[in-house]
Amino acid sequence: MKSLNVKIWGVRKRPSKRPSYDVRWSVSGKVFSETFRTKALADHYRSKLMSAARDGEEFDDVVGLPESMSEKKAELTWYAFALKYLAMKWPHAAPNTRDGMNESLTSVTIALFNDVPGRPGVPVLRQVLRNWAFVLPGPAEREVPTEIGNALHWIAKASRPLNDLADPVTAREVLDSFRVRLDGKSAAAETVRRKRRTFVNALHYAVDLGEFSENPLTAVRWQKPKVSSEVDPRVVVNPRQALSLLYAVSYVGGYNRARGRRLVGLFACMYFAGLRPAEAVGLTDAGLTLTEGGWGTMLLHRTRPSVGRQWTDSGENHDDRGLKNRPAEDVRRVPIPPQLVAMLREHLDTFGTAADGRLFFSEGGGVVASSTYSRAWQEARTLALPPAAVASPLARRPYDLRHSALLNAGVDPTEVAERAGNSVEVLLGRYAKCLDGRQEVANRRIEDLLNEYD
Repeated sequence: MKSLNVKIWGVRKRPSKRPSYDVRWSVSGKVFSETFRTKALADHYRSKLMSAARDGEEFDDVVGLPESMSEKKAELTWYAFALKYLAMKWPHAAPNTRDGMNESLTSVTIALFNDVPGRPGVPVLRQVLRNWAFVLPGPAEREVPTEIGNALHWIAKASRPLNDLADPVTAREVLDSFRVRLDGKSAAAETVRRKRRTFVNALHYAVDLGEFSENPLTAVRWQKPKVSSEVDPRVVVNPRQALSLLYAVSYVGGYNRARGRRLVGLFACMYFAGLRPAEAVGLTDAGLTLTEGGWGTMLLHRTRPSVGRQWTDSGENHDDRGLKNRPAEDVRRVPIPPQLVAMLREHLDTFGTAADGRLFFSEGGGVVASSTYSRAWQEARTLALPPAAVASPLARRPYDLRHSALLNAGVDPTEVAERAGNSVEVLLGRYAKCLDGRQEVANRRIEDLLNEYD
């Protein structure tokens, strides 16, 4: 029998050694109750009852529940919900975003298991979740080995209910788990923040699905780790150091094989034009204007980030995307100085282009892998820098070349931001301190100005 004659009372605490909380309501005069171990869980259950009553759902006067909360309906586990969230986000997410989302969902899932016999080890659980559960196509669309299938079955059976996250204690335990790596050491602050962002976003989706009335993490007072937004000025090279490094790259791998020589222009683009590595890797001759002895231009519109084939729709290791943080078909014009123009002309004369017009390519014509140019860069550092500098953070990564020349030139920040593809706010917030050896230049300019009025 169905009824709409429903009354819902407040949450009542039951005094005992282990306090519990009752939710009481009545349907057609018949009183029902449910007991919970925390007030947050009780409040969440009561809010679902009240929501069903406001929406005009009929309550069964035998079990006391609306159809949406009937025990006949299986309780949604975190794992089942995470698969729904993944299916919603994956098609529209960039490959690197998919990788980060996969890692975050894996961490939350491992933190939300019940004590069920037969639990695999954490490394096995991570491997199964990372490589099978939280990727598309999922296990249902692939042939799954028996041991992987057994682990997936245990994960589905052991996963705790999604509603457990309404308890601030449980939610805090998940957040705290982000701080610790598998080896027991503290996780990097940026890693913790990235996992938290995915967790928050996933629970917003749970609100959209009607599983929560509001995001349960809003009730958790948890200190986010502080992440420095500024680039370490110790990594930034001055012009003399940059040229030494570029010359050293040409000696990597021997002259005939040209393992380093074919990468000199790649690194020069990062330094002289402030390109991101993925922008330099995807650079084609179609957008280049290389004049004789003067300034040239680049028209950038594509990037080739290295992300791993399991995250791309094409199944290739390198994605083919538009410019970072811009509309898909946007173009960025970058003036390039005569030094870079000369280097690119020499590169084209020596190596030509790949079949699709890319300037920089592997010996077989493929996309240059990040591992390839990173190894060459480390060899060049040992050739170009003294031992103390090699041991220091100076130019430790190829990415550290970006913005060095532009900032050292003292160009207006608006123009620098436009050339580098950043906002002025990001430029000033992250790179304002990246000035190696510029104090004397600044002092001289101030002194010249004061002397005019002396």
